[in-house]
Amino acid sequence: MIIYDKLFIGGEWVKPSSAELLDIRSPHDQSLVGRAVQATSADVDKAVAAARNAFDHGPWPLTTPQARQDLVARFNELHAARAAEAARLISAERGAPIWFTSYLQTALADQTDAYLRAAAAFGWEEALDPSGVAKGLVRREPIGVVAAVIPWNAPHQSALTKLVPALLAGNTVILKASPENSLSVFMLAEIIAEAGFPEGVVSIMPADRETSEYLVAHPDVDKISFTGSTAAGRRIAAIAGEQLKRVSLELGGKSATIILEDADLSAVTDGIKFASFANNAENCQAHTRVLAPRGRYEEVVAALKVTVENLVVGDPADATTFVGPMVRADQQRRVRSYIELGVAEGARLVTGGADVPEGLEGGNYVKPTLFADVDNHMRIAQEEIFGPVLVVIPYEDEEDAIRIANDSPYGLGGGVWTADTDHGVDIARRIRTGFFMVNAAPVSFEGPFGGYKASGIGREFGSAGLSEYVEHKTINI
Repeated sequence: MIIYDKLFIGGEWVKPSSAELLDIRSPHDQSLVGRAVQATSADVDKAVAAARNAFDHGPWPLTTPQARQDLVARFNELHAARAAEAARLISAERGAPIWFTSYLQTALADQTDAYLRAAAAFGWEEALDPSGVAKGLVRREPIGVVAAVIPWNAPHQSALTKLVPALLAGNTVILKASPENSLSVFMLAEIIAEAGFPEGVVSIMPADRETSEYLVAHPDVDKISFTGSTAAGRRIAAIAGEQLKRVSLELGGKSATIILEDADLSAVTDGIKFASFANNAENCQAHTRVLAPRGRYEEVVAALKVTVENLVVGDPADATTFVGPMVRADQQRRVRSYIELGVAEGARLVTGGADVPEGLEGGNYVKPTLFADVDNHMRIAQEEIFGPVLVVIPYEDEEDAIRIANDSPYGLGGGVWTADTDHGVDIARRIRTGFFMVNAAPVSFEGPFGGYKASGIGREFGSAGLSEYVEHKTINI
């Protein structure tokens, strides 16, 4: 069993204000995975004070961009060396299947490398156009103390999406994680410590929502970077607005995937398996609305029924498992309530249902569920469920499909399936989302990621992601 009885504040392991340990239990069978301390507002004060002092008086923000890149690169090597260990721990504490955590933890080295390439090419200080009348410099400088608040569904990925660009830009960071991820984020703290960041630059702590709000409202925090629910994002945006803090928000989604008449249905079902159900479908960019043409509607429903029924549900540590348990019992109840709602709304339950899978009653399991005959105005088509529930919506023609895809409060992701890639790109240009896939094209960490509408503010990855952590200064000479 793993026990963490200290917090990581300013690069050091320190005694917390409360010695009480939280039990971290497996969502699979409720067995005890480990115990860990949780931060309180008093611990936040210590972390913010350390970060403030390191930014205002320490060497980190004055360090050259190259020196910061070198240290982040060292961290990346150390983190990659523990990828398999981290994957097993994340699967154990939050229920994500080992195939997914192993894939994601390995991919994080590429994610950080992409940030490093962006930093190497970034215009940290550039001359204004010398042919103009005015001469001077444009500088990109660190913002200050960053509060990075991450969710439980992909802890290391979410953490590095914020930590890496913030540190490359010269900021100091307090990373606040969900209690469910206490063990894996403390592992991340071990790697940060080994990398050797200067005193005060990084603090990592799990804490509850009340403590999280205390952190984002702290007067000595200059920037808030948040990933999580849209409801929480609205609250954080309100706090940031009151205090005129910089803020970036990566929030929820209800992504639509459009199947065109000429699509290869076997490729579609293979792709939707991953796009819709990866990470237990506890994934903000999951393709949870499938838009199918009337002429092929029942063919699509029948093919998806086979796909959903063939998903292996069970122990996340088993390499054959595709869908594991929901992270908590309340999340399990929430997803099951949406399945019941779908039936009540009049949707056709094709497969799955609200009952717990047989033999898995001891865990937070939900049957992967497929609904057909769904109207886009139903709540199961409009609200983010954050679980393995897929709805199939018919459309009349491509204009109708585009209309339905855009008829959502969210605008994070989506996709299109077609034999004509150029035509797929034309469709993509008309969908109001920040991220879109043509025929399940692989994700690039070079391009910006983020959402329109209620899916957030700001972007991650690449130079756009770095820009979220700098202030722009013009020096006229």
